[in-house]
Amino acid sequence: MYLRARYWLLRSISSVLNKPCNLLSARYHTEGCCPELTEGESKLLMTDVRAELQKIVGASVKWSEHLQSTKERASLSSLLVESQDSLPCRHMKDSYLEAYLPLGSQLLLREKYLNVHNLVRFGRILEDLDSFGVLISYKHTKTDSPQSHFSIVTALVDEIDLVKDVILPDCDMKFTGHVTWVGKSSMEVQMHVSQFQHGSFNPILQATFVMVARDPSNKRAAFVNPLKLMSPEEENLFEQGKLNKARRTTIKETSLLRTAPNEDERKIVHEMFLETLDAKTVSFRSRILPKNSVWMEDTKLKSLEICHPQERNIFNKIFGGFLMRKAFELAWANACVYGGSRPYPVAVDDIVFQKPVEIGALLYLSSQVCYTKGNYIQVRVHSTVVDPVSKDHHTTNIFHFTFGSEKDVMQVFPKSYGESMLYLDGKRHFKARLSNEK
Repeated sequence: MYLRARYWLLRSISSVLNKPCNLLSARYHTEGCCPELTEGESKLLMTDVRAELQKIVGASVKWSEHLQSTKERASLSSLLVESQDSLPCRHMKDSYLEAYLPLGSQLLLREKYLNVHNLVRFGRILEDLDSFGVLISYKHTKTDSPQSHFSIVTALVDEIDLVKDVILPDCDMKFTGHVTWVGKSSMEVQMHVSQFQHGSFNPILQATFVMVARDPSNKRAAFVNPLKLMSPEEENLFEQGKLNKARRTTIKETSLLRTAPNEDERKIVHEMFLETLDAKTVSFRSRILPKNSVWMEDTKLKSLEICHPQERNIFNKIFGGFLMRKAFELAWANACVYGGSRPYPVAVDDIVFQKPVEIGALLYLSSQVCYTKGNYIQVRVHSTVVDPVSKDHHTTNIFHFTFGSEKDVMQVFPKSYGESMLYLDGKRHFKARLSNEK
């Protein structure tokens, strides 16, 4: 399969960089589901990542202290440079990081990650990937200063491709990753997640996030260290990063919100329209639903979240991983209802964090099945934030999730022109992630 082949290619390239970094030198069981961990080893656990980020940024632990810590961080602006050339080059290995999620040995932790089907909650993995990617970026921009003068945030989730349908709840997991491409103020971070089974770690997913560096007050862009490439493998990774950026630019320019559908897409919309016409009335307004189909307008599922301080990030905005988890769980529920069976995540892509979500805001999430094929379901989630006092509202995110179902699902049919555009957009995202599907 295309995704699995691509995963192993990138994983083999990254293995040149992925030195243990003195994080783990343990032996592994040849039986059972978790590595044998020796007390006293220098090993970063995923549960410690947030604490590491708080130390790097100097963030307040208590919400009551957040205003003071924000004021103190603003004074670090004087440490920013005026040119990227003023910063020392970094190697890809400098940002390499490993973190472990000991689900096999910590029962209380396992409960946090457990879903009703006795599998791992994928939404929790999304949260961990977001924090882990930020920590990797801080490692790339590390200075001699006790606190970082950068505010590094997730700009977008370019893609997350899964190579396993299930993630077991009682086996330890390993997160690895490093910076693979750098622009002026942005960094592409590639991460891999694997799970310990039968004596070794086996791949679960690969993820590509784009992070941006901003000033301590998170108001303007800041220059980041350039990359110095040391091998043909690193050159290939860096070149792929440039291609990814060019692809994102092309997608933005050809968005259906900007340009008309191409000829093939217009033909698809017209054929679907003709398929729903009532032959008895010979009227453009008389529409009937084909067999084994569902109108798109009937596939919506919505939720509301109150943004409490508990879900804040180190910059006292709502944690991006929390937004992804809530959006994913709503999309999963929608796919479950639509398909009539337990869906499993296949891919996540093109999540752009357009605006930060403030503490105290009301977060409205609206999901909709926008494309189906065989046993696949494409779900789009639209995120809107409302200020309960001013009543101002704006879009913060659009999420795209691809699910697989245990059986073939009914075809979704658009009724309006706007829904037809959602259908085509869903089809584009589906084909982008599963390029072997027609």
